[in-house]
Amino acid sequence: MEIKVNFLDNLRLEAKFDDFTVIADQPIRYKGDGSAPGPFDYFLASSALCAAYFVKVYCNAREISTDGIRLSQNNIVDPENRYNQIFKIQVELPESISEKDREGIIRSIDRCTVKKVVQTGPEFQIEVVENLDEDAQAMLMLSPDANSNTFILGKDLPLEQTIANMTSILADLGMKIEISSWRNIVPNVWSLHIRDAASPMCFTNGKGASKESALCSALGEFIERLNCNFFYNDQFFGEEIANAEFVHYPNEKWFKPGENDELPPEILDEYCLEIYNPDGELCGSHLIDTNSGNIERGICSLPFKRHSDGETVYFPSNLIENLFLSNGMSAGNNLFEAKVQCLSEIFERAVKRQIIEQEIVLPDVPAEVLAKYPSIVAGIKGLEEQGFPVVVKDASLGGQFPVMCVTLMNPKTGGVFASFGAHPSQEVALERSLTELLQGRSFEGLNDVPKPTFNSLAVQEPENFVEHFIDSTGVISWRFFSAKHDYEFVEWDFSGTNEEECERLFAILAKLGKEAYVAEFTDLGVACRILVPDYSEVYPVEDLIWDNTNKALQYRSDILNIHNLNEDELVDLIERLEESQLDNYIDIITLIGVEFDENTVWGQLTILELKILSYLALGDLEEAIELVESFLQYNNNTVARNLFYQAMHAVLEVALDDDLEIEDYIHNFRRMFGEQTMEAVIGSINGDIRFYGLTPTSMKLEGLDKHLRLIESYKKLHAARAKIAVNK
Repeated sequence: MEIKVNFLDNLRLEAKFDDFTVIADQPIRYKGDGSAPGPFDYFLASSALCAAYFVKVYCNAREISTDGIRLSQNNIVDPENRYNQIFKIQVELPESISEKDREGIIRSIDRCTVKKVVQTGPEFQIEVVENLDEDAQAMLMLSPDANSNTFILGKDLPLEQTIANMTSILADLGMKIEISSWRNIVPNVWSLHIRDAASPMCFTNGKGASKESALCSALGEFIERLNCNFFYNDQFFGEEIANAEFVHYPNEKWFKPGENDELPPEILDEYCLEIYNPDGELCGSHLIDTNSGNIERGICSLPFKRHSDGETVYFPSNLIENLFLSNGMSAGNNLFEAKVQCLSEIFERAVKRQIIEQEIVLPDVPAEVLAKYPSIVAGIKGLEEQGFPVVVKDASLGGQFPVMCVTLMNPKTGGVFASFGAHPSQEVALERSLTELLQGRSFEGLNDVPKPTFNSLAVQEPENFVEHFIDSTGVISWRFFSAKHDYEFVEWDFSGTNEEECERLFAILAKLGKEAYVAEFTDLGVACRILVPDYSEVYPVEDLIWDNTNKALQYRSDILNIHNLNEDELVDLIERLEESQLDNYIDIITLIGVEFDENTVWGQLTILELKILSYLALGDLEEAIELVESFLQYNNNTVARNLFYQAMHAVLEVALDDDLEIEDYIHNFRRMFGEQTMEAVIGSINGDIRFYGLTPTSMKLEGLDKHLRLIESYKKLHAARAKIAVNK
C-alpha cells in the first residue's frame, strides 16, 4: 500500500492512503503540539488492533459473543537498548468460553499480520526519486530471473518475459502498480491483489499454481481491463472528456436517435436486434452512455467484427456496460492466446449458469484421472487436511464444453462453494477451478459461503447468477450432490496450438447457433473483447429498459449541484425520484456514477437520506419525519449520522405536535444528543442549514478526490490512445 505524507505546521504530519487521512504529531515535551498520537504510537496501536481483529474474526466465525472479552498490549523496553522491546499481549476471556475456543483465540492472535511482519523483520530501502508517481514496478517485489524461461500450458511466452512485457506497458502509461496482498494457504495455489497506487479503485486479482503465474494472471487482468475500460464502467468521466474528440476509443462512432427516439439504423445487426429489441420497446435514449452523459452527441458505439463473416457491427457502449460486466474480455501474449482465454471464460460462466439453474448433477472425476495431476491433488489434500471436504466434478456436460468444477464443503457452517474453471486443456481447467476457489481467501473467509438449498426458485433467481459471477458466492442446489448424475464422465481434450484451440472454441459456439462479435486491442498490450449475444450476458436484457445505468443522467447534475437548486428545481428533483419508484436504499454513488469518500456523508448517502434532506430544505416536515422513521429502522449508517436522525425525529415530533413546545425539551435534548448535533438539527428544521453533512460540489467534481483520482487514471489511458491514433 502506498502512503503519501504531507508536512503540516510545526511537527504535524498528514498521511494519506486509500480514502483515509491520518494525522500524527509529537507530545509537547518533544516540541510538538500534542494534537495527535505520534508515529510510533500508531505503530504500537496497530499491533494491538491487529490482534483484536483476529480475535473478532475467530469469534464471528463461531458465533461467539465478544462481550466480556478484553485485550491489552504493553511494550516492555530494555533499559540498555530502547529498540529491544517485548510486546506483551494479554487477553481476558469470560468463563463461558470453552477450553477449545480459548486455545483457538490464542492461536488467532498469533496469526496477527503486524506481529508476523515484525517478527520476520521488514527490510527498509531508502532512496531519492525524481517523481513519486512513477516506477510501475516499484511495489511488485517479485522480480523473476531474466535468465529463466518458465513455460506453462496455454501460454506462448515464458512467465518471466510476460511479466516484463506487461509491467513495461503499465510503466509507459505512468501507472504505479502495488501488490496489497499475497495468499498461499495450500500447496500450489497462489493468489494476489494488485492495484494502481494512485487510484486504488483500479485493481485486479490474480491466481495460479506459482507466484509467477499468479502475478501474470493479475497483470494480465489489469491490462485487459484497461483495454476494455472496465475499471471505469458506470462512472462519470467528467465534462472535459465528455466533450473530447473521442470519449472511449478513437475509432468510436456516434449515432443520433430518430425523431421519435427510434434506434439509429447504424447500430447492431438483425441478429442482435432480435435479441435486444424483440418487442420494439428499446429506444435510442436507452443507449446514451453513462460515462459521458452527452445526450446531444448521441449514442456512443464501438466497432466489433462479426466472427462468421468479418463484417463490422457497432455496439452501443451503454449496452455492453449494462449487460456484460467483465465477461468476455482477456489479455494474452498474442491475439489467439487472448481469444482462447476469453472464450474459455465465456463457456465457464455460461455452463456454470446452466448447471446451477437447471440443477444438473455432474459426475465425479475418477481418482485415477486426478492422479495424473499431482500438483492439483496436493492442493486438494491441503484443503481436506484443514477440514474442508472437496468434490471434483466434470462440468463438460458429456464432453461438450471445456469446463471443470471443484466444490468445497464447510462442515463447520454447512456452506458450499462451487468453483468452475475452463480451458481447452482439462488439466488447466482443473487448476483454474482450484485456484479460483481460493483466490484472495483465507480459511476464515470460507466460513462465509452460503448453504445449499432445495428451493429451486432461489437457485434460479437471476440475481443468484450475478452473485456467482462476481465472487462465486451464490447459492447452489442440494441436488448438485446427488449420487445419480445426469452425464457420464468424459476425459475430454480440446487442446492444441492457441490457433487450433481458438478455432475449436468458436466451433462450439457455432454448433450452439450463437454468433460472436470480436474487438481486438493491440496498442496497449494484446487484449480482446468477445460478445456472444443471448449467451455471455451477466444481467438480463430487460435491464436496458427497466434498470439501465444511464438513469444517472436524469439525476446526476441536480444532485451534484443540490446546494444551488432553487425551490422549484428541488421540488422537481424530488418528484422525479418519487415517480421513478427507485429503491430508497440505492446509494447515490451507484445512482449517479460518481465516487465519494466512503468516510463522508456523501459516501454513505442513499436516495432515502437525500429525500429527507430535501424535504427539510423545502420545509415539508410531515414528509421528512415519515422518512426519518424509515431511516432509523432500516438504514445502516455511522453512529454520528444515526444520532443526528434520532435527534431529528425527536425534534420533529415536538415541532409537529401543537400541544408541545420545543423550549420545554431543548435543554434535555442537548444533554442527550450533544450541542453540535442539536445545532445541526434545529438549523436543518428552521432552514438555516441546508443538506447537513453534504459538502458543496458540482459537475466539476470539486472536492471529490476519490473520483478525481479515477478520472486521472482514465486520462492517462485516454492520452495514450490519442497519441497512438495521431501516430498511425
